[in-house]
Amino acid sequence: MAIQSVNRALDILFLFTNTKPRLGITDISNLLGLTKPTVHGLVQTLTSRGFLYQDPESRKYSLGLKIHEIGTILCSTLKINQVGAGPARRLADATNYMIRIAIWDRDEILVTFNVFPGSQTINYQQLGPRVPAYCSASGKALLSMMPSKKIEQYVKQTPLKPYTPKTITTVKQLKNELEKARINGYAEDREEYLPGLFCISAPIFNQNGSPYAAISVSGGFQFFSNEELDTISQQMKEAAAEISRSLGYFHQATPI
Repeated sequence: MAIQSVNRALDILFLFTNTKPRLGITDISNLLGLTKPTVHGLVQTLTSRGFLYQDPESRKYSLGLKIHEIGTILCSTLKINQVGAGPARRLADATNYMIRIAIWDRDEILVTFNVFPGSQTINYQQLGPRVPAYCSASGKALLSMMPSKKIEQYVKQTPLKPYTPKTITTVKQLKNELEKARINGYAEDREEYLPGLFCISAPIFNQNGSPYAAISVSGGFQFFSNEELDTISQQMKEAAAEISRSLGYFHQATPI
């Protein structure tokens, strides 16, 4: 059973975005349709626990450091990050490209960490960015391994809006990309989400054999003209398989 006060407190936190980083009591009241006394009580509680911060000059509120603290704990304790760190670092050094691990979250792709070639550390401090699945390599890699019913549900409820001139915007195009990814074992993103960014990504499976996460290799415009792309994609798929095994997935060939 949902608890109204908890829902309202979460609704307040969700109001804060990159375009609306600071809000006053009146702003929150109008946006949620709640009375000012109700909003004030909730905001005071959130502020006292560190989830919101009030600027002493403007008197407006922003997200508090406690949220960052909890997010950092989440990133460092995610199993996919723990088992994926080693293979991702080795892949970054072998390919000399940036490597990302990402998971499927509420029909979008959420990056859980980045690793750069030559780096001896993994950046767990920033969860994100969150990107659309249909125009990202990791998203298409995961979608390609999902049941057809799940894919149909996804395309039915997801507007395929363009982010660049090269973004896939039709269901037919997307399904063709997913079929290609199933055959190749990895998906591609050719400047579909960000201009100048090219990526390939392979799916990672959990112990139930379900697509759970993805590992990607990102580069510039020269990425797909690189004669070593076949080698890089194979190395990436091997890293994905290693991480999948660490999650308890053991693929068995179908008997002939």
